[in-house]
Amino acid sequence: MADRPAPTARRLRVATELRKLRERAGMTSTEAARQLSTSSGQLSNVETARFGVSEDRIRAMAHVYDCSNHDFVGALVSLAGDRTRGWWEQYREVLPARLLDLAELEHHATALRTAFTSHVPGLLQTNDHARELFRHVIPTPTPPEVEHRVSYRIKRQDVLYRADAIPYRTVIHEAALRMKIGGSDVARAQLEHILVMSERDHITVRVLPFDAGAFPGSGQSINYAYGPVPQLDTVQLDQFHGPVFLDAEAHLEKYRRLLDIVESTALDPEQSRDLIHSIAQHL
Repeated sequence: MADRPAPTARRLRVATELRKLRERAGMTSTEAARQLSTSSGQLSNVETARFGVSEDRIRAMAHVYDCSNHDFVGALVSLAGDRTRGWWEQYREVLPARLLDLAELEHHATALRTAFTSHVPGLLQTNDHARELFRHVIPTPTPPEVEHRVSYRIKRQDVLYRADAIPYRTVIHEAALRMKIGGSDVARAQLEHILVMSERDHITVRVLPFDAGAFPGSGQSINYAYGPVPQLDTVQLDQFHGPVFLDAEAHLEKYRRLLDIVESTALDPEQSRDLIHSIAQHL
């Protein structure tokens, strides 16, 4: 198990899931280490992602922890076996690590589902829209920092353009669509871009109109990334200090239900396009 200074988000998730399996089995790290013929220190290094873990070791741990979910174990093995580093690594010295984890999460997701109340989803933003947003970050970034963030955001959008583009469903509140970020021309171009993207077969855009009133999760932006099995889904929430990632079963169930309610409250895709078009015409 070789030590690596900057574990990927996927390696961190494997470590977290292995710890959860041990805890569900009711075993202390000392007991588990003894049955695995290793030391509690080495086991701790695996569970905190300081060390990687082999496929055989994962299967051995699943056996010791009495986990019979073969699909889940197989998914963990696949995660651990993928040692590749993605395009986001080139930003490691200039952007926060949590942002890189978001790109990695989206890149490997099998589907994405989001809801935004105060801004346009990053995966649907234009260059000019994103640039204007980043100019108002606190503390104020330098021009090079702004450009790094813009290029990073645009590269994240590859998940919607690549040959194996993943299904993407989003709900955007009308308030976010009416904000004249960057002025009328930039705002209009942003709305027209959303309309074009909404015509793609794998993208579904719904608008939550003002008339919908109150709804669960109002004021919160939600990114839900589907993994190879439901246990490996992840929720990402935007916070002022940066992205937060949740993977507890209770959190996943809560946000799936919340997104179901928000989607059912929003306009259907055709009505949504009509409203976006109307807003763009009046800018």
